[in-house]
Amino acid sequence: MESNVSPGSYLTPGINSTWLSRSGLFAFGFYKQGNGCAVGIFLAGIPQKTVVWTANRDEPPVSSIATLSFSRDGTLVLQWTPEQTTIIADSLGSTSAAMPDTGNFMLYNSDQQMLWQSFEHPTDSLLPGQRLLAGTEMFSSKSETDHSTGIFRLKMQHDGHLVQFPVDTPDIPPYAYYESGTPGRGDKVRLNISPDGHLYLLNATGANIRNLTEGGYPTKETIYLMRIDADGIFRLYSHKLKQNGNWSIVWSSSNDSCDPKGLCGLNGFCALIDNKAQCVCLPGFEMVQQGNRTAGCEKSFDAVGRCSSKDEYYPYTMRELANTVWEDNSYDVLSFPLKEDCKRSCLEDCNCEAALFKDGECRKQRPPLRYGRKMLTDSSTAFIKVGKSTPANMPKDMPKENKEGLRLDILIISAFFLTFGGMMLVISGIVFYKIIFGIESSHLMEMLSTTTMLLCDHLLI
Repeated sequence: MESNVSPGSYLTPGINSTWLSRSGLFAFGFYKQGNGCAVGIFLAGIPQKTVVWTANRDEPPVSSIATLSFSRDGTLVLQWTPEQTTIIADSLGSTSAAMPDTGNFMLYNSDQQMLWQSFEHPTDSLLPGQRLLAGTEMFSSKSETDHSTGIFRLKMQHDGHLVQFPVDTPDIPPYAYYESGTPGRGDKVRLNISPDGHLYLLNATGANIRNLTEGGYPTKETIYLMRIDADGIFRLYSHKLKQNGNWSIVWSSSNDSCDPKGLCGLNGFCALIDNKAQCVCLPGFEMVQQGNRTAGCEKSFDAVGRCSSKDEYYPYTMRELANTVWEDNSYDVLSFPLKEDCKRSCLEDCNCEAALFKDGECRKQRPPLRYGRKMLTDSSTAFIKVGKSTPANMPKDMPKENKEGLRLDILIISAFFLTFGGMMLVISGIVFYKIIFGIESSHLMEMLSTTTMLLCDHLLI
């Protein structure tokens, strides 16, 4: 069953903000995002309203004066201001729209042929009956409340392989962090989700080539949803419609929350603490933006000095990180029997800011380092070049007698400048007095000599 929408209908943020499905389970229209509103589809029939699709997700939120119209020519248009509009669905010839209880918003022509549907343009979620077709991909949201494009993607490749990557990376194995294990199964493989929570891959002939979940979960008053979450893991969720509960995780692509590459941004690495992902900066680095782990880390030191490590005031030292793995972006690869040799080689190399050592190989790196994580089962060691806080031959704290001597020196210098200033003031006054009253030069010199002696005696005291 579905709720039909006629051409000429429109929505505005506020009272008339959505077109509901027949049961009221799904809604198409405006929802709150940031300081404004976005347009999308969300579950309205449960207390925890859940967005499942967003139109033009990377556009900024719209204000309360925006209008969403199903125009007379069949186009779905978002009007921000009288001068600014955005096309959501360019489907000329549409004569009706429908918001069914499946969550798939659709546009039809007069012959009831479907011209456009939201199911063909997934953002971060799949609903039962929806598919991810070969050559298409889904992107995570930035956060649970910001549904613009995040930093992870799930791609149904043309070779039949379902793979997860960070954004802005090529579709090659070194960047993958989840794989379905179905490469070479041919084109037109698609990811499907059934009403009973069955998540599976079908090939071009309709044969099942891989079950991600077995399905067969309860369907009575229960809805299922697959989503690639902001943390990079895609999960299958269930929600009982008659209960005021939360979404429950049925299945996850990974149980290791540090698996998604890039979770911690540049120059940071992921560490599992109490089975939760924590982002840690490299030694000598600090968070770019507190609370935003994907923003990465930046240097907290500014070492300036000669490049040669043999110099007495060489401003760098090396810090060691055991059991950490990183993307290999090395500019030089050397062979050393011991990790200390790798450490020394990087320290003495002006271009080297980090070195990765494993099994006798020393891989020199330039910043930034990315896709780092702590992995206790891996024997890799990372050496990071950082600035020294103080020169090596300078004690961290000055002895008490040196501090007292320094204070005395400061007092003497201050007294000298005060005395010198007084002398200049007196001399200026005497010269001025001579000019006005015509005092003889000999008398003037005698006054200057007396004044100078008095001031010098005062300084010695």
